[in-house]
Amino acid sequence: MAVEVVYAREPIPAGCPSVMLLGPTPRAGTVPSWRPPAIDLLAERWRGVEPLVVLSPESRGGKRAEHYDDQVESELAMIQAATVRMFWIPRCLKTLPGFTTNVEAGMCFAKPERMVLGCPLDCPDPIRNRYLIWHAQRLGIPVCTTLSGTVDTTLNRLQARLAVAVGR
Repeated sequence: MAVEVVYAREPIPAGCPSVMLLGPTPRAGTVPSWRPPAIDLLAERWRGVEPLVVLSPESRGGKRAEHYDDQVESELAMIQAATVRMFWIPRCLKTLPGFTTNVEAGMCFAKPERMVLGCPLDCPDPIRNRYLIWHAQRLGIPVCTTLSGTVDTTLNRLQARLAVAVGR
């Protein structure tokens, strides 16, 4: 089935199953984003009847927001709209510190049924994820260690939420 990627500051379709890709965003062109491989996996594995909307806080074509507030408001709208919020945190304090991600995770802990946390064991600074992992486990949020497993768990959680929404 089809996947539609919605980037920062683009209109968010209403009433569609959606996943937001949360986690550190590269700030330098030399650091690859983890989001394109995640989008590829979601597109490959999505089996829903409707198209899946994938919400990415990155900018289409790399064109950054002119105003900081526009970017932050766009990201907040995506977080609120997402059926499931998928976190992938390949923490590297030098290139992908994820400080904003920490705040976003804290906001999303309020609705643990809508969250999946992915923290690779082989990232440069895995110890910096342990506080998030501890709270996720306390709240019953699935914690995964591979991008593939995080995507699969996210899609399972999404299907379960959709089933509940239609009363199955």
